[in-house]
Amino acid sequence: MIAGEDITWVVILLLVLAGFAAGWVDAVVGGGGLLQLPVLLMVPGISPVQALATNKLGSVFGTTVSAITYVRRVRPSMGTALPMAFAALLASYGGAVVAAWLPERVILPLILAALLGVGIFAALKPSVGQLEKLRHMGFGHLARAVVIGAIIGFYDGVLGPGTGTFLIIALVMVLGYSFLNSSAQAKVVNMATNLGALLYFAPAGHVLVWLGLMLGAANMAGGYVGARMAISKGSQFIRVVFLVVVFVLILKLGYDVAVDLFA
Repeated sequence: MIAGEDITWVVILLLVLAGFAAGWVDAVVGGGGLLQLPVLLMVPGISPVQALATNKLGSVFGTTVSAITYVRRVRPSMGTALPMAFAALLASYGGAVVAAWLPERVILPLILAALLGVGIFAALKPSVGQLEKLRHMGFGHLARAVVIGAIIGFYDGVLGPGTGTFLIIALVMVLGYSFLNSSAQAKVVNMATNLGALLYFAPAGHVLVWLGLMLGAANMAGGYVGARMAISKGSQFIRVVFLVVVFVLILKLGYDVAVDLFA
């Protein structure tokens, strides 16, 4: 069976709704892949790698629209975002190459522990990310940004859930940006990680183009609405959505780890 040849209108509707919601969530705080991937896996005949690759095609449209919206309205620090994005693009390509054999069971518990720590810290420190207090000026600031981009870019190529969330965590807690500025920079970097993974997945023939373009259209609409809403409501709104998404990620990854342990 060719993946998607027997797709029903119900699944198409779910894909469009999930694409819009994922674009909105990604634009605000990241983590939209948690909404898109499960629906993509409902497509008849689709393989996990096809779902991951097609998700990247859809997401790159949404992150591009939200990145442009943020850049035009927030004016984030592109001197940090662009080198970070370039490192993330290269690392994401490398992550996609090794995605087929890198054992998830080694990585997921570490990610879960990191999310728990970050979620507790952000919940107990309401002031974090509200004001901009930049750290590690000059070369030290840029070097840390590039390392963050490379690590999270590689993660996005290999696994992916919550990439935008992790970028915001790092930009707020390591470099001292506000939630709003962090969201703006994260969109630029996340656009690069999606593109980097696609540079591997597309030539390898893993992308279902028509599904990806349909998701992309829904993602663009959701990304535009989400970015405008985040910009108008500011860092406090982003912080609340951030905590909700981190909580959902903890539940999702905790379930995955438990299933793996007791399988």
